[in-house]
Amino acid sequence: MRDEIPPSFPPINRGYNATFAVGRLSIGLVVPIARYADSAVPDMAGHMERVKLAERLGFRAVWLRDVPFNVPSFGDAGQLFDPFTYLGFLAGQTSDIALGVASIVLPLRHPAHVAKAAASADVLSGGRLILGVASGDRPEEYPAMRRDFDQRGKAFRESFDYIRAMSEVRPRIENGFGRVDGIMDMLPKPEGVRLPLLVTGSSRQSPEWIAEHGDGWMTYPRAGVAQDQVLRDWNDRLTALGQPLKPVLQPLYIDLSDNPDETPTPIHLGVRTGYRWLLRYLQQLEEIGVNHVALNLRFNRAPIDESLERLARNVLPNFN
Repeated sequence: MRDEIPPSFPPINRGYNATFAVGRLSIGLVVPIARYADSAVPDMAGHMERVKLAERLGFRAVWLRDVPFNVPSFGDAGQLFDPFTYLGFLAGQTSDIALGVASIVLPLRHPAHVAKAAASADVLSGGRLILGVASGDRPEEYPAMRRDFDQRGKAFRESFDYIRAMSEVRPRIENGFGRVDGIMDMLPKPEGVRLPLLVTGSSRQSPEWIAEHGDGWMTYPRAGVAQDQVLRDWNDRLTALGQPLKPVLQPLYIDLSDNPDETPTPIHLGVRTGYRWLLRYLQQLEEIGVNHVALNLRFNRAPIDESLERLARNVLPNFN
C-alpha cells in the first residue's frame, strides 16, 4: 500500500516555497524592525543589522511596504526607502530569508516597471521574492500621480494581468497600460515559475477573482471565530473554482511583555501580551489554516533585539 502524499502548495520560487506550507504556520517580521509608536517616521538606524539578526534567529520572511508619500492620515511612513531599491539592497545582504512586499500599490506604478524591478529583485535574491499587490487605500496619493482613485479596481486588474504576462517569453497583452505584441521581450525572467503575486485585502475585486488569480491572500487580523469562517470560505471558494490550495497570511502588531504570563491587552491591530499567550494564539491560527503571520513591533515597549531573541527562543521553535 502506497503512503498518501501530503498536500502542498504548488511551488513557485524559493521564498514562497519556504514560507508557506499546508497545515503549518511560519513567522516573519514587518520592516522596519523598530519601535516608533509616537511618530509616523521610524528611526532607521541599525535597520540592516536587525534584518540580519532576524535571518540568523530563524524568522522566515521580512515584509516591506509601498508608501510613496508620508500621508498624515495614514500615520506610518513605512521603511522610508523605495521598496524595490530596498529589496535589491536586502538581496545582497542576506542569503536565506524570504523578501516580501506587503504590498505594491499597482495603480500608482506602471506594471512594466513593477514587473522589471520585481523580476530583478527575485533573480538577485536567488528566488526569494514574494510580491504582495494591492489597489491602495490612501486617496491623497492618487492626484499626486494623476491617477483616478475611483478607477483603482480596474487599474489593479489590468496591472496584475500585465505583470503576469511579462513572465512569459515574448509576451502579448493589450490593456489600459499599453500593448506588447510578442516581438520584444522583458528580461530578466523571474527565478522560479513566475512572480508569486499575493492579493491584499479585497483590492476592489470579488472574492472569486482573488481566489482564481492570486497565488495567495493577505488578510487582516480578526477575532478567532470570524477568522476561522473567513478561511473556511476561502478554501471552499478555491474548491468551487477548481483551484489548487493557496496560502493565507496576516499581520499582527505585538507589544511583547517581559512577563511571559501577561494576559493580552488590545492594541492597534494586535495585542500586548507575554509570549505564552502569544504562542497559544499563534497555534490557534495555525489550526484554522493561517500559513504565515508577519509580526509588527512598532508599538513594542521592550528593546527590539531583546524581544526578537525572546521570540526566537520561546515561539519560533514551535513553528517554521
